[in-house]
Amino acid sequence: MSGAALGIEVVFVFFLALFLLHRFGDFKKQHRLVLVATLLAWCLCFLIVFIIPLDVSTTIYNRCIARNAVTPATINVSQFTTTTSPQKCYKPWSYIPKGIMPIFWRVVYWTSQFLTWILLPFMQSYARSGGFSITGKIKTALIENAIYYGTYLLIFGALLIYVAVNPNLHLEWYQLQTIGIAAANTWGLFLLVLLLGYGLVEIPRSHWNGAKKGYLLMKTYFKAAKLMTEKADAEENLEDVMEEVRKVNECIKYNHPLRKCVDTILRKCPAEYQEKMGRNMDDYEDFEEKNINYPSEKTLVKLHKQVNYAVQRHNRTQVQWRMLLEQAFHLEDVAKNETSASRQFVHTFPPQEPESWITRHIYTPTVEWYWECLLRPWCSRILAVALALFSAVVVWSECTFFSTHPVLSLFAVFIQQAERTYNYIYIEVACFFTIFFLSICVYSTVFRIRVFNYYYFASHHQTDAYSLLFSGMLFCRLTPPLCLNFLGLTHMDGSISHQNTEQTAYTSIMGSLKVLPLIADVFYIYYPMLVVILCIATYFSLGTRCLNLLGFQQFMGDNDMTSDLTDEGKELIRRAIHRKLLVQLIDLPLQEWKERYASNREDSSRNRNVNSEPKEPTYTEMTTSRSSKYTRSNNRTERDRIELLQDAEPLDFNADTFTDDPLDSESGRFVLLLSVWDNKAVKGGIVLD
Repeated sequence: MSGAALGIEVVFVFFLALFLLHRFGDFKKQHRLVLVATLLAWCLCFLIVFIIPLDVSTTIYNRCIARNAVTPATINVSQFTTTTSPQKCYKPWSYIPKGIMPIFWRVVYWTSQFLTWILLPFMQSYARSGGFSITGKIKTALIENAIYYGTYLLIFGALLIYVAVNPNLHLEWYQLQTIGIAAANTWGLFLLVLLLGYGLVEIPRSHWNGAKKGYLLMKTYFKAAKLMTEKADAEENLEDVMEEVRKVNECIKYNHPLRKCVDTILRKCPAEYQEKMGRNMDDYEDFEEKNINYPSEKTLVKLHKQVNYAVQRHNRTQVQWRMLLEQAFHLEDVAKNETSASRQFVHTFPPQEPESWITRHIYTPTVEWYWECLLRPWCSRILAVALALFSAVVVWSECTFFSTHPVLSLFAVFIQQAERTYNYIYIEVACFFTIFFLSICVYSTVFRIRVFNYYYFASHHQTDAYSLLFSGMLFCRLTPPLCLNFLGLTHMDGSISHQNTEQTAYTSIMGSLKVLPLIADVFYIYYPMLVVILCIATYFSLGTRCLNLLGFQQFMGDNDMTSDLTDEGKELIRRAIHRKLLVQLIDLPLQEWKERYASNREDSSRNRNVNSEPKEPTYTEMTTSRSSKYTRSNNRTERDRIELLQDAEPLDFNADTFTDDPLDSESGRFVLLLSVWDNKAVKGGIVLD
């Protein structure tokens, strides 16, 4: 198995990064260089996280070999000679031969540093540039990053001058390299503690709140109100940009030298706008003799950049709105099915795709009801409690990992106990889950951060190139200090444990921080303790309250603004439910639709009549080939769906009064639906009797 574990993890990490990139990025539309750079950055960071446990187990085995290599001591006591016997060392299953790990870490670390400090910032500017040629985009990227790179050179030059002038300093290349690594890790550790303090509290709390269906539904309503505002703003912005494109398209004729630039801009516009504007193919005009103010190439570059941003933002909000509606529909279905006596999960809008074998035989409506209404909330609570305990262990260890006598860090205690018995499986599993949990707390916060629309991570292929590259930069800057912090928690870092033993290969390439005692003995020791303050601030939602005071609406249950937005979002969701229901009813044949709706109304009125005995209606006439396609099982009836839709929103939102039950209205909805169906039929050329 020598080196096999390393190869397996490399392959696994590659496909994991590829899967995440496919979820957030768009392989079809985004530039190949952007995708490759982001994939490489994510792979390198994930590799560091996954390979560290193998490095730890290999180091423990090498320490045992080093102890046995020392000549056994001979002790004379009362003419008796006692010789210490060597300790037997057990080779781990994932042992990596010496010489491989240092080379591997050097390649991974310096490649990630080259990406995060040089290549990715340049590619960010290149991706956002509105230039029409590669040369123009490179020129724009170099100009935008001139200050960025100039700052590096200025700081580095000042340090070199200081070292050259000061006679007491005689730094070699190795020491300069260590100073550079320490500076990068210090910057990363500063941001790492901020993100870690948020994730240690928010991740367990999010799972605990996930068991509260009412809380999730209210938060979804809140998100719907905010997203609708953003969606409307994106549509308005797109309209304004398309109006500018239309003017430029009409101004610059096909014989103008800049016409190719205009055509490039038009290809980036949505299809409906391209059809409206088309290409201006009027007769030849001598634009040089006309007194027309033609836009410059610089203006077109700016317009091209605006079009890219507006189209991407519009598409993202549209997809997010559809996903949010599906989530709201599901949560409302769960809330309604919790009181179901039949204990079969009924969907308001059954899935459109054909049923799979698993859906028909395993994940049946009964199984779905037990999972969604009973088991899933308890699983969320149990997971939240486990994560909260793990977070408490992390906070305790962050505050006590510098103590070596006695050892107070719980992670160090676990690793040292396993080291005595050479239980390498336990060591690797414990290391993996520890660093994996720390990574989830940090990386999930990176995915959830939103800096206006400047940096925005969105799933379903809606993340723009700039945000993908920015995430790669953050990962490359956060992962090295994260791993060093983990090695400090487990006392595998010699600068923390103060032990003269063999270091891990990862620590060896970082160099000895004794060159910078202020950073090694002060900042790296005491700064992680601030995670306690950040966890307390996150628990009491101080950041959320501050954002609310600044005018950025955040979800808070005890806030008037939250209540208003929740009510607004609830109304928006009800309108969406009604529109979707209307579309489904319109798609039915007219006679079948009349019979179904009339039967539903009669059945609803019979259920509300307390004096009459309930009578189960027959639905053989209502069951058609079209409706059966949306039925998940034979025992799911149309009556169940009618009961779920009884609190759907009425059509007229401008009326002074309205009833909550649309099935109780005598004529309004029925007549309006008929009129809509008739209009559709007339427009389609259908003649009705």
